This record gives sequence, structure tokens and C-alpha cells, in this order.
Amino acid sequence: MATRPSDHETRREGLFRLERYFRSPGRSVSCSPPWVDLVALRRSVTGGARRRRRGPGGPLEDRSGRVPLPLMGVSQRLKSRFRRFLQRPGTTVDLAPLEKLLPAIESRMEELQALDDVELTEAAGRAEGYAEICAVGREAARRGLDQRPYDVQLLGAMALLSGKVAEMATGEGKTLTATVAAYGHVRLGNGPVHVLTVNDYLARRDAQWMKPVYDLLGLTVGWVNEGSTPEQRRAAYACDVTYVSVSEAGFDYLRDQLVTDTEDRAQPALRTAIVDEADSILIDEARVPMVLAGAVPGEQDPVHTAAALMRGLREDRHYTVAEDGRSVAFTTDGLSAVEARLGIDLYDEAQVAQLSAVNVALHAHALLHRDVDYIVRDGTVELIDEMRGRVAQRRRWPDGLQAAVEAKEGLDATAEGEVLGTIAVQAYIGLYPTVCGMTATAVLVGEQLREFFDLEVAVVPPNTPCVREDEPDRIYATQAEKEEALIDEIRRNHERGRPVLVGTLDVKESESLAAGLDAADVPCIVLNAKNDDEEAAIIAEAGANGAVTVSTQMAGRGVDIRLGGSDQTDQDRVAELGGLYVIGSGRHDSRRVDDQLRGRAGRQGDPGGSVFFVSLQDDLVVRHAGDTVPPSPRMNADGLVTDPQVQYAVEHAQRVAEGVNHEIHRNTWRYSVVVEQQRKALAERRERLLTSDVAALMLLDKVSDQAGEMDEDLLARAARSIALFHLDRLWAEHLAELSEVREGVHLRALGRLDPLDEFHRAAVPSFNELVPEIERRTIETFTETEFDEDWEPDEARLVRPSATWTYLVHDNPFGSELDRLIASVGRRLSSGSR
Repeated sequence: MATRPSDHETRREGLFRLERYFRSPGRSVSCSPPWVDLVALRRSVTGGARRRRRGPGGPLEDRSGRVPLPLMGVSQRLKSRFRRFLQRPGTTVDLAPLEKLLPAIESRMEELQALDDVELTEAAGRAEGYAEICAVGREAARRGLDQRPYDVQLLGAMALLSGKVAEMATGEGKTLTATVAAYGHVRLGNGPVHVLTVNDYLARRDAQWMKPVYDLLGLTVGWVNEGSTPEQRRAAYACDVTYVSVSEAGFDYLRDQLVTDTEDRAQPALRTAIVDEADSILIDEARVPMVLAGAVPGEQDPVHTAAALMRGLREDRHYTVAEDGRSVAFTTDGLSAVEARLGIDLYDEAQVAQLSAVNVALHAHALLHRDVDYIVRDGTVELIDEMRGRVAQRRRWPDGLQAAVEAKEGLDATAEGEVLGTIAVQAYIGLYPTVCGMTATAVLVGEQLREFFDLEVAVVPPNTPCVREDEPDRIYATQAEKEEALIDEIRRNHERGRPVLVGTLDVKESESLAAGLDAADVPCIVLNAKNDDEEAAIIAEAGANGAVTVSTQMAGRGVDIRLGGSDQTDQDRVAELGGLYVIGSGRHDSRRVDDQLRGRAGRQGDPGGSVFFVSLQDDLVVRHAGDTVPPSPRMNADGLVTDPQVQYAVEHAQRVAEGVNHEIHRNTWRYSVVVEQQRKALAERRERLLTSDVAALMLLDKVSDQAGEMDEDLLARAARSIALFHLDRLWAEHLAELSEVREGVHLRALGRLDPLDEFHRAAVPSFNELVPEIERRTIETFTETEFDEDWEPDEARLVRPSATWTYLVHDNPFGSELDRLIASVGRRLSSGSR
């Protein structure tokens, strides 16, 4: 039975039709915003005059030299009001109050230029207010980098200083914008500042690149990466500004939560985070848990053994895969075959662990694919980040799934260890009192930024209007027809000398396309998760004359692509050919990722173009738009679909996928909230134990005879060590217990109970028992221990793990446990009714 659409759905559908109107063939499409051509509107108002600037960052003027009305502020206010009127997701803040400060910033130019470097540094230490901070920051950038920030870059910096997420188009200079903002936050008393990046490469590059500017501003800057030693980490975090990937910063925080001496900490108190590629970190990675694990003795995971049983199983005979590709279930024959090989009844009460292991092994066998979901390199399984298309460093699947994939590939199982501490990226970001960020695509996730982080989006206009031509999607009936047309399009542009950058959805597709291009005598460079160390150099040359670069869609993010590549003599020739041509081999689950791929072309007013090739057999369309694709769409002889309803179906599929991901984020966070509250409460207690004599006072109160006879320093040291050990030990046990509860709580839905409520009913009482148990164990250990002046914790068997390591838990690619349970039961009922 069809359900009536909600007002929200109706409004979104109306907005979608408006987007279709503005994106119809023959219409110019601007880059900002992605759905209304305000650049064309502005040109119509000014008579189509070409505009240039009176120097870097100066006002726009037409050919006659007349300066038109200040349309930048007008267009920003119009866009903001228009979005609010339509209640469009991602409504943006008004930048008009910040724009009014630009003349004051400009008026300080001559005075600051007259200062020598020492005087400029002294002035930087006295700067107050946004205008003075930006004026000094601009002059420092001019001297240190020979780059004078544009007005729009200063707008972006002021947006960051006011705690917003600044949306700035690709190539608009976000790195320098963040530098001015970092300096400003330090001057406003919000330091130290951590600039959180998506990977180690960007952290090191940006810190080294911006160091001359920070030196002139009188600030220290450091960077942290995976290979940094504890001493190097402490030195980097002691700087005014530290560049570090979000995962490394989170891991350092987790390690600091286990120190037994305050001098062993790496990070100071968290104050301000400037999040680079904010949509990627705050939305795509937000629900990813960062884990600190410790070595513990144990038996081999039964999943590794169960995986060997899957190799002889066949789809449709032994198991069936759901249409969405996210769940799988044994058939009766398949279950009988597995039970026969094991010689057990899997549904016997004593075989619960083996049943779970068998199902996890089946998921790894049927649903995870090599060179799509993971690669095998140097004898290890490395996961591929589906949003970036590159290796997800130090990430692993949970619940035995990693071991199952390793067994599937014939590799030894890597140690999972005992979880000593964990925190989700979203929770870690929430520890910073001040958070701001920047990205090229923030508006589309504006609602989520507001919901999860209470952050507003400020859309900063481009310095030079974007003139990139975004063509309508080319949709083909079959995958084969799409690939043939795609290769032909690349070949024709390559023969003209126009550089082509192709974004693929996964590693397997990039290698398949490269093979097809090779057969067509089109040389290309392949960038995917297998050679991501070289991505910056490869992507930087993607704009060279005649270059063909095939990459996963998100590879090389943060790297500037210049027309002509390193040979700038080719810049004009490439521009005459139309600039960089970006081709997407398919639509991603997120419009943001597609927009980011488009944004590789058309930087700083450069010419460029983009187009996406889609087929009705693409996973996105099959999974989310199967019912909306007409059965016999109109198409040409070559398979090119011309039916407008099909274009609607593709965009509808993408919106559905975005909705699914948003809902997963929300539900995952709901389970994490109570655990995060518990972690904070225990962290506060641990801090008291670490920095005071509260443990010794407790022992003097509970066991006064023994404690009162000890030397005060020895008592304080022993009490602190014993109490910290048991607190950390019990927290690890609590996390293990919650993991077990989370894994099985979905079964209670069969009794018409809310799994989330049931999870809370288990988590809260268990945590309430922790503090009394910490005291009980502390007293027990203390009374059983003999102390002398040389006493060490090892003498009381307070032995911590001999080795620790960190990793990120990859999202379960098959949905929630409840989703899988319902799908499995549904299939069984369906097959039983036939």
C-alpha cells in the first residue's frame, strides 16, 4: 500500500524539479551554488561584460574600467534568503557583517608593508579583532609565500574565526585561509590550534608549506604523522599550531587516557580544531570508532576456521544474496552442507559461537570483493575507503569479519586484541570547545552539520566566477555500452590533446578501464588504492597536455591541478582546448563526492568541463531506483538513453542512498551516546586519580591501619598505581561486555522490544557498578601486597599489555544486525510459502 509523502518529502521533490530545470541541456551551470546559475544571472545584469581585478584581491571591474555594484555581498544574501525561503537543507549564514570589515583590512595595507619583519612580528603579537588579524595575516602571507590572500580568502578566515564551516570551491586557497584563521584563534585566546586533516601527507605538507607565514606571525608550528615518536609528538603538540590527521590525533588522545604519569602525555588540553575537508571528517568518518587495543593471550578466532568451509559453496544453491547486496543467508542445502562438514547442529545452544562464526564467514565469502572492498598487499588485507577510493590506513572490520576475509585470502589472522579504549571520530571532535572547518562541499550536508555538531555553513563566493561546463549525465542501458562510449569519449579528447581525468568508483573498475584504454592505444596513468603514496605527484600532472589520468573518485583530494601541469608553457594551449575534462564513470552514493570530482576542473576561473557516464546496470541504480526506471525507456541505437524519466530515476537513487547513509549515521550515534557519556565520566575520575591523592585518602579511610603505617609518598604512589590499573582494567571489561550486548541486542526486537532501550538497560546498570568495583579491587590488591621503598606495580601483578596498537573500525558494510535479521527471516518465510 502506497504511503502519502510527508511535507518534507514533497518540498524536497519540488526542489529536485527546480534543480532539473536549471540543469536541463542548453543551460549554463555555475559551480556555486550547484543548482542555480547565479553567475549567469550576474552576467545578464552587467551586460555580459568580462571582468578583471585591480590587483590580487581587488574589486572587480569591467572593460570600461567602471567598478560595478558590490554584487558579491548581494548575491550571497540573495542565495541565503532564497535557501531559507525554500527551507533548503544546508541554509547558510549571511556573510554581510564580515564583508563590511574588508575595507578596514585593506586600509591597513600600506602601514603594514612599511614595517620590517621584526616590527611585523611585534604587530602580530598585538593584533586584536578580525580586521587587524586578517590585515596582519595577509601581509605575513605576502612576505612568507609571495601570495597575497584574496578578499574571499579573508572572508573564509573570518568565517572560521566565528566558528563556522566555510564552503570554498576547489582551488580557492583553503590552506592559506586556515593559516590566517589559526593565527586568529591563537590571538583570540583559543590556542593551541589543531588543524585536523584527512591524512598524514597533507598534515606534513601544509605545516611545512605554511611555516614561513607562522614564523613572521611569531607562532610555532608542528606536525604529527604515524611515524612520529612520543618525543616528536609532544614537541609538535607543544606548538601554537599543530597539523595532524584526525585519526592520529584521536589515537594520541586514547593513549593519553592510559598514562600513569602526567609527563607521559602527548596532547595538551584540547581547545580549537580547524577541520580540513570538513564534510569528509565530520560526516563520512564521524561514526568510525578509533580503537586502542592491547595484546592478550587467546585462542584463534573460530571465524578463521569457519572461512575454510565457504570455499566450496555456490550462490543460489547454498546461499542467496539480497538484491541490495548488503545481506546473505544460507539456503536449506547450504546449511545442511556446513553442518555435515562440521559434524554439529549449528542451532544447538552450545554452538552459538560457531553459528556466529559461520555467518560472518559467509558474509566475507559472498559480499566482500577483492579490489572493490579491499586489496591484498604485502601479505595483508587492506580496506578501501569507499568515500575516497584509497586505502583506509589502519582500519579493520569488526566482529571477526576481518579474520574471515584474511582466511578467505589464505592469510594468517592478525591479532585483534583486547579493546583498552575507543572513541568515535564524532565524539573526539566534540571534545574541542571550539570547532570550525572548511570544504568545497558543505551545503549538501548542512543539516547534518547542524544536527551532530551545531555548526552552520558559510558559503564563500569564488574569487573568480567558475566557467566550467557541466554536461548532463550520459545514461546507457547496459554496462558494456557505457564502457564503450566512455572509452570512445576519452580517446577523442586525448587525440585533441585535451587532458582528461577519469574518476572511477573502485579499484577494480579503474584497472578494467585502464586495460580498455590500452587496447584502444590510449596511454594513461592509473591512480588507485594500490599506489596512493604517489597520488599527489600523479594528480598534480593531470592537467598536462594530452594527459589521461584514471583514478578512484576521491584520490588526490587536497592537491592542486594546474592547466599544463609542471610545463606551464602548455597552459594557454590546454585552456584553448577547453581545460581539464573530468569524466565520472558512474554516480557515487553521495552527490558531494560527485561535486568534488567535478571541482577538480575549473579552478580560479580556468576553463574546464565535466560529465558523468551512468548505466542502468550500475549498483546505485539497481539498489535504489529499480522501481522508478521505466521498463522500456527511449534510447538511441548505441544504447544512450534519452528518456527524461530515467535521469529522474538516477538522481532519485542518489538521494535515497544519501538518506540511507544519514539514517545509519544517526542510528549509530544513538548507540554511542550513552557509552560516550560513560567514557567522559570515567575519564574525569581517572584525571582525579592521576593528579591528586584521592586514592590514598580513600585507602586511609577504608584500611586506616595498614595505610597509616606507610610513608606518605609511597602510599600516594602505590594507591595511584593500583587504582589506575583497576579503573583501566574494568573499563576494558565494560567495553567488551557492551560489545557483546550490542551484537545480540537486535534479537530482542523479535519480542517487540526496542533494541536501543534494551541496550541502555544493559549498559547503564553495568556502568553504575564500575566505581564501587574499582574501590573494592583497589582495597583488595592493597591489602594483599607487601610494600617497601623500592616497590613497583609489577610486584602486585599490575601488569599492563606488553604491546598496544591502534586501528579504526570500518563500518559494517552489511547494515545493522537488525536489518540482517529481518532480511533473513523475510527470505525464510518467503521461501517457505512457495
